[in-house]
Amino acid sequence: MVARKASGADGEREFTALGELMPWSVRPLRTGRSWVLGPDPATLRARWERLAAAEDDEERDRLFRPSRSRTPRTPVAALPGQSSGTSGFAREPGACPAPVRVLHGPFDEQWLLPDHRLIDAARPELWRVADACQLFTVEHGSGGPGAVPDPMSALSVTPLLPDGHSPAGRPGRIRPLYRRPGGTEPNLAPGLLALLDGVLAPPDGYAVTPETFLAWTVAAVRPSPGGCVVPLPAVPDLWLRGVDLGRELLRLRLRGARGGDRPRLPGGRRPYVRAALPPRPTGVAYDAASQTLSVGAGRVSPVPEGAWTFEAAGVRVLELWLRRRGVTADGGEPAPAPRTPDGLDAVVPRAWPQEWTSELLELITVLALLDAARPAQAALHARIDASPTLGPARLRAAGVLPAPASSRRPASVLGHQEEGPEGQFALL
Repeated sequence: MVARKASGADGEREFTALGELMPWSVRPLRTGRSWVLGPDPATLRARWERLAAAEDDEERDRLFRPSRSRTPRTPVAALPGQSSGTSGFAREPGACPAPVRVLHGPFDEQWLLPDHRLIDAARPELWRVADACQLFTVEHGSGGPGAVPDPMSALSVTPLLPDGHSPAGRPGRIRPLYRRPGGTEPNLAPGLLALLDGVLAPPDGYAVTPETFLAWTVAAVRPSPGGCVVPLPAVPDLWLRGVDLGRELLRLRLRGARGGDRPRLPGGRRPYVRAALPPRPTGVAYDAASQTLSVGAGRVSPVPEGAWTFEAAGVRVLELWLRRRGVTADGGEPAPAPRTPDGLDAVVPRAWPQEWTSELLELITVLALLDAARPAQAALHARIDASPTLGPARLRAAGVLPAPASSRRPASVLGHQEEGPEGQFALL
């Protein structure tokens, strides 16, 4: 058995890189233009309509913001599962596609216009495997110099299509749990589950599955400068304890998806709107004594301090969430500001939507519960540091590592032809 040292660089070598355990990864989406993404689907439809109604090529180009990959005249292949056109947008805009819910960064659920003609790099391989069985993991950078690595925010898990954005630092990789639709062919190093099942000898009726591996990973993951690393236990009861904690962390991150309960604070406590948020709030403040979050003239409480101070990649999650909706901590100019005064980024809601308030309350709850789970995660990590683990050497000896090159490439999942540029069907 391989024992991990509690500290020091030598100990880190007993942790296995997540990229070795989940070999297939995809780079983050590259939209090329910020206006295709937003927190409000009605706004995205309004931006589409404005672009489609442009009077001439010059106006359309100014609104579109051409890049090397996309212009209003670029024909593209269809985005898997979507019905947008394949001819250049200027030639045949068509009807506005229904915006899809995506995860923008670690915690921000926003909306995206799913039109391949508008997105520089939409990563079609992700869209092909996005279904009701799929879960996506996303690694997030540790932030800038001086940022303290945080295991609780190092890895996101979501049933939504993630864009892979990181609030700060180097964007991470997107790793689907399954390589094919329908929850088939786990994106795990071949032989890994069988090895863990044999070493850990789970009780009757219990098996090491892709889902239990993911739960363990969420609980045990450690951030590192080179990406997330995962210790693999050699002690059955430690594995079961980690899986139980990981399942709870997954329930919080999935926010009730896949049949789970929606997050709620214990003891009947929940954040309430004590004073309604104004139509266009400016300024954000937090009072720890009363646990009150002020958004303009609006007030929300109780907001546990751990929710307000919760960071991802060195950035406070709640402040960033509000800033992306035009509210800054000092009440100054919202960021990011539109690049042009009348560009599509300037098309925003005229008033604060009620849906945003509901989403804010849920986000506060999720962050508070994740923060409250830190002691349990720290205790698990301490036990891992003091217990035997299965390090990379053991995985290599068992033939699990290195994972074959084929496992690092997308699986062939096409059961039908996909429409190529200008309506042509490609031979795949």
